Amino acid sequence: MWQKGMEIVRQTYRTAARFPQKEQYGLTSQMQRAAVSVPANVAEGFNRYHNKEYRQFLYVALGSCAELETHVEIATELKYLDDAKKSVLLEMLDHESRMLTSLIGKLA
Repeated sequence: MWQKGMEIVRQTYRTAARFPQKEQYGLTSQMQRAAVSVPANVAEGFNRYHNKEYRQFLYVALGSCAELETHVEIATELKYLDDAKKSVLLEMLDHESRMLTSLIGKLA
């Protein structure tokens, strides 16, 4: 899960680097922050003592996946992303979201 999150970060940074300069403090920054939040919350939650705390961090990571999905859709609408790049990111996010959901269920 953490590893997949790191892949998402790398892919997001590579993708957002191609956005127009005017988006540096807008959509680019928002996408990067959401992407970084995924593995960061997985890691922080893993180091918590109680499963309840761990689950809470996994929920935050799951929310960041949803946030990044929305940013990908916006970038596509603005013609910053083509369908191929969109599909790659959305597939990665779907996979990560399913893994997070599965682990959250197991920790309940």
